[in-house]
Amino acid sequence: MNERYRTVAVDAVVVKQGKVLLMRRNRYPWNGCWVVPGGRVEKRETVEQAVVRESREETGLRVKIKSFIGVFSSPKRDPRGTVAVAFLCAPVGGKLTLCKEEASEIKWFPLKKLPAKMGFDHREIVQAALTRL
Repeated sequence: MNERYRTVAVDAVVVKQGKVLLMRRNRYPWNGCWVVPGGRVEKRETVEQAVVRESREETGLRVKIKSFIGVFSSPKRDPRGTVAVAFLCAPVGGKLTLCKEEASEIKWFPLKKLPAKMGFDHREIVQAALTRL
């Protein structure tokens, strides 16, 4: 792909009983920081399909999209240049499972007590999700 153009990614703010699901990244960028589940959109899927797929791959949970949060496109959000489309999601099945390829830890955090070290612009994304609850 031409380096002049940016890639589209999705982010899932998975909320259950006043808590948000976060993962501690174990890879570049933002290694060691807490992030929401997400990833790049594949060529033959919609952003809605991608957020459901990425959530399942990274957390083991099946999710249902509750609402659209927004598009996050600051060029500073990711050194790789991704633009994120974020959704508020609720778990509807599956078993919480750590994807060791992506993260070293996975944990539910109270929405009012997010960890200090968050990657990308995920603190902003989670805060934006709060307005949709």
